[in-house]
Amino acid sequence: MRALFLAMCLALVAAPGFADEKADKPEPTTEKADIPEPLTFASDHTLKLNGTAIKYKTVASETYLRDEKGEPTASIFSVSYVRDGEDRTRPVTFIFNGGPGSASLWLHMGAFGPKQVVTPSDASGVGAPPYTIRDNQNSLLDVTDMVFIDPVGTGYSRPLGDNDGKEFYGVNEDADSIAEFIRIWITENGRWNSPKFLAGESYGTTRAAALTEKLQGGWNGIGLNGVILISAILDFQTGEFAPGNDTAHLAYFPSEAAIAWYHGKADKAKWNGDFNAFVSDARAYATDTLAPALIRGNTLSPAQEATIAEDMSAYLGVSAEWIQQAHLRVDPTRFRKELLRREGYTVGRFDGRYKGVDPEGTSDSPENDPSGYGMDVAYVAALNDYLTRELKVDFNRPYKVLTGEPGSKWNWSMNDSGWPEYVNVTPWLGKGMRENPELKVMLATGWYDLATPFFGAEMALHKNGIVPERVQYDYYDAGHMMYLAEQDGKKLSDDVRAFIKAGQ
Repeated sequence: MRALFLAMCLALVAAPGFADEKADKPEPTTEKADIPEPLTFASDHTLKLNGTAIKYKTVASETYLRDEKGEPTASIFSVSYVRDGEDRTRPVTFIFNGGPGSASLWLHMGAFGPKQVVTPSDASGVGAPPYTIRDNQNSLLDVTDMVFIDPVGTGYSRPLGDNDGKEFYGVNEDADSIAEFIRIWITENGRWNSPKFLAGESYGTTRAAALTEKLQGGWNGIGLNGVILISAILDFQTGEFAPGNDTAHLAYFPSEAAIAWYHGKADKAKWNGDFNAFVSDARAYATDTLAPALIRGNTLSPAQEATIAEDMSAYLGVSAEWIQQAHLRVDPTRFRKELLRREGYTVGRFDGRYKGVDPEGTSDSPENDPSGYGMDVAYVAALNDYLTRELKVDFNRPYKVLTGEPGSKWNWSMNDSGWPEYVNVTPWLGKGMRENPELKVMLATGWYDLATPFFGAEMALHKNGIVPERVQYDYYDAGHMMYLAEQDGKKLSDDVRAFIKAGQ
């Protein structure tokens, strides 16, 4: 509307005769589409955890964000779980996934919600429906209330009025909107003085770090007790394989090595079958040997390059010749194709334990990600079934799991300097920790994750400004979604539960 008004003003200046013509023509009218009232679906439930029956209220609802005139700009859909008892000092945890452009169903139905969809722990595919949906014994309801949030453009959340989404699609824009949602939620539910935690997965960790600044910064700040980073990406230089950026190759090397170990391709005998020693050495090799070599670039002699390639081959399980042809820069996508090429398999990106079969074996990259299509249909079915059948959520629009629009329109700029830069939210996280002496951070990360590798997250959290003694590191024998494996899902829940108990 502002654009329309400006255009009309310019027309008046440019065309003096416009006023006379206007008298003879009817005034054009523009009517805004009616925006319905936000919907709420509330119900009461009981979950038995560790022999204790927990009664709780579920509220699946729309929350409207509004502009300075009070007009709705966006609807954010969330599902809240609040234990009976009106305990205002009970912790509340705000939970979201990543993308950007992903709804929160993964952590909701896989990790922490009261219901859980069952997936094979051995990294095999889920197959066809029906899928098993059961009470989740890993739910966090015993220690915290939970609010699962779908950012604008995901789930049932959407822009409203004249907004097309760009107002919410960006590093700052997204964090601002979620911060506003949190302010509204704690106000409406009387939870300003409750211990508060953020839990994000993948890009959700980027969002969580940004939220520490958006929530705690300024005189209207909201204090946080803890930030839970699951499969973190904080400094995007560690994940961007742009020409000339060698940092990403260092960040991915230990994860590639761990995947090679899992599939029996690394030289296990060299480390006497000790995985922990192997991974520790892979980290050290990346920083102490590989980093200087990559910095040397083409000043490294062929003989020196060949020696390093031989060393890397023992870690990665691919030929030294292939590594040398790549000039020691092992791209994870090509690695996923090369590692098991002779056996006729590819390996997963989200989880390198998964194996896939391509139509032919000569390409440089896999056809698809077997750790994606191996489980996603079960989550989509489970979430839609749960919302519509059990919670009675009734919208005349589909639930958007992961769409291209928010991500394709994402504003990756963090400031107005105009200079190109990698997104790096680590300084915001560090600032929050320095200004709040009780704010703690937990990193939960899988060994076999080639989407957000564990060493990349470690590199970010080792930067100056982070308070190291308040960072907790937890590792899992799985990939990006460690809760796909039953044992690691329980470990994740136990680790997060202990973190929340210690931080309230």
